[in-house]
Amino acid sequence: MASKSSWSLTFTPSLNKQPPAIASFSCSLSFPSRRPARGNSFLVMAFLDAKPTVLVTEKLGEAGIELLRKFSNVDFSYDMSPEELCSKISLCDALIVRSGTKVTREVFESSGGRLKVVGRAGVGIDNVDLSAATEHGCLVVNAPTANTIAAAEHGIALLIAMARNIAQADASLKAGKWQRSKYIGVSLLGKTLALMGFGKVGSEVARRAKGLGMHVIAHDPYASLDRARAIGVELVSFEEAISSADFISMHMPLTPATSKMFNDDAFSKMTKGVRIVNVARGGVIDEEALVRALDCGIVAQAALDVLTEEPPQTDSKLVLHENVILTPHLGASTTEAQEGVALEIAQAVVGALKGELAATAVNAPMVPAEVVSELALFIALAEKLGRLVVQLVASGSVVKSVKVTYASTRTHLDTRLLRTMIIKGLTEPTSSVFVNLVNSDFIAKQRGMRITEQRIVLDGSPENPLEFIQVHIANVESKFASAISEFGEIKVEGKVKDGKPHLTSVGSFGVDVSLEGNLVLCRQVDQPGMIGKVGTILAEDNVNISFMSVGRIAPGKQAVMTIGVDEAPSRESLKKIGEIPAIEEFVFLKL
Repeated sequence: MASKSSWSLTFTPSLNKQPPAIASFSCSLSFPSRRPARGNSFLVMAFLDAKPTVLVTEKLGEAGIELLRKFSNVDFSYDMSPEELCSKISLCDALIVRSGTKVTREVFESSGGRLKVVGRAGVGIDNVDLSAATEHGCLVVNAPTANTIAAAEHGIALLIAMARNIAQADASLKAGKWQRSKYIGVSLLGKTLALMGFGKVGSEVARRAKGLGMHVIAHDPYASLDRARAIGVELVSFEEAISSADFISMHMPLTPATSKMFNDDAFSKMTKGVRIVNVARGGVIDEEALVRALDCGIVAQAALDVLTEEPPQTDSKLVLHENVILTPHLGASTTEAQEGVALEIAQAVVGALKGELAATAVNAPMVPAEVVSELALFIALAEKLGRLVVQLVASGSVVKSVKVTYASTRTHLDTRLLRTMIIKGLTEPTSSVFVNLVNSDFIAKQRGMRITEQRIVLDGSPENPLEFIQVHIANVESKFASAISEFGEIKVEGKVKDGKPHLTSVGSFGVDVSLEGNLVLCRQVDQPGMIGKVGTILAEDNVNISFMSVGRIAPGKQAVMTIGVDEAPSRESLKKIGEIPAIEEFVFLKL
């Protein structure tokens, strides 16, 4: 008797509704037997299409879509709930989002390890859990350059619309009024525009403002003097920029250092009648302080494309203020910019899926656990030394030459992660860039920084990977002259002590303080009572001192006092410290 078989065929649908990538066959075979045949079932996975699957959850320009389709199966699923995204993500190799999709830890956990790359079509990555992405070995890339011109043009549009009261006049006319005398504006010709940030967008705004006959100044601690001069822009300090400007335009990233940088104190130093434009990030302005500045006339008008909360509350005093014009985050909203962003993010995602290193990666790739474990304490030390030394650079000086020295008993030591963390400390406090192993050297090169490394091989047991790390910055001026070494460089040195990063020297002065919280460095004449005088000033300001150390050249000569404080002292307290006769110079550092 011939054998017989029965088959049932089930297809698992492809995400993009094209022919399935995987077909599941459930097969039951029956063979002759004296007893009733028992079915034997097995599962066969047939891979009919080896292309990766890319899930796109928000609208993307056609140029990017075309590139993705050449390389992958693309599924367009918009307006998904968090639950739907988590349910679908395990079938995807890549995910592309804009700002509306939250890529949470749950998304990465639900991917089951299949998700290899998340692409953010735009600059900000606030909606992506970077820590979870890194933990799950998923690369995150963004598209930081394609919307530069669109953002710059929008900034100029807001500048002109504000100066000439265009939005208010339009609303008045549509309300049936004819109020020519009410909406008399101001000219831009000959006015001073201060750009707070001189990166890609700031530079393009400068070029356009110069064409309008404006005098353009800028504040950016990392801007190149040569590039500024080529455009005809003068680089100045923060205080000079805000105190001398008729118009101020924001082009800085939102970082802990820039959050609410424009507060009551900053507004109090501005010229009465100044006008503010922001097409960068809402959080750089203290919005309540801005309302107060508008009400008292310090700020005549504000034109904002970004807000701290988007969309804002309908009863927001800032939104309803008659001297404020707003747009709903339209900086990148041009047809050309959208196509450019789509193409840039598609190229980054395709490259990542091919295994190429992405220059726009914003999170660190996975590194061997044993390397992280051994260097964990030194990783923290390296970043803190970078953060500290860059704050010692005088305003107007550009960091170009950085030397890192590692002292170790080992002849072979992988310092790539330490180098990355030093670059991270040097750049992230005043930048929107996220530095990691993938992009650290690219970021340094982009900023014109040359990073060199040298090793000092010590005698002793190789148990401890490092004895100390030194960071030197050459060819710059310092806001704290004592940080200059005998070779004319800013120099700091640190080591791990009792499981914590410690600062062990500044310039030629030896110190011994934990790199925690904030630091006040004072160069003083070595004499009795100095610790008490400074401590009393800080105590009156309710600032808690966590530790204090004094390093001196010789008794009665110069000394450097290092004070760790839990809170940032007020300007008044810092001024009082500087007025102590024996204090020759001081600097406050945030870590």
